[in-house]
Amino acid sequence: MIKTMKCTRCEQITDCELLERIAELVGEYAGEKSLIQALHAAQGIYGYLPIEVQKVVAEKMGLPLATVSGVVSFYSFFTTQPRGRHTIRVCLGTACYVRGGKKIVEKLKELLDVGIGETTSDRVFTLEVARCIGACGLAPAMSVDDVVYKQVNPDKLELILNRYRKED
Repeated sequence: MIKTMKCTRCEQITDCELLERIAELVGEYAGEKSLIQALHAAQGIYGYLPIEVQKVVAEKMGLPLATVSGVVSFYSFFTTQPRGRHTIRVCLGTACYVRGGKKIVEKLKELLDVGIGETTSDRVFTLEVARCIGACGLAPAMSVDDVVYKQVNPDKLELILNRYRKED
């Protein structure tokens, strides 16, 4: 099945066209052996790094697929699954955990119908946990994209989520 993505300046971009773009771009990195930069570029184009994209990167850079997959799975900033337009990170550092961070995670899982590391079916939200987001004095905390929410409780979550749903 060929995946299509909506483009803001044109009609549709097919999976094949995206892979061709990645192949062209990654070819520029081959001489430098900048695998991480090539993977960042590929993820920027495709949105995530499924095995098909990893194969293109490996082939164009002259590397074994196992090497590429090893780098993708090692670094947390690479993902092999589609991501939502907004990333929710719930802090589970000590202060946040003690003050109810786990309850925040459980309520978000219920509201979004996803597990940790998963993306909602409408691809609006991806749910993640973080070890610390630097808001310990106002725990529990969570972030949506780059906005940090402090002293969060489960009753505030629907209001927070609705702000982002209205944007989309």
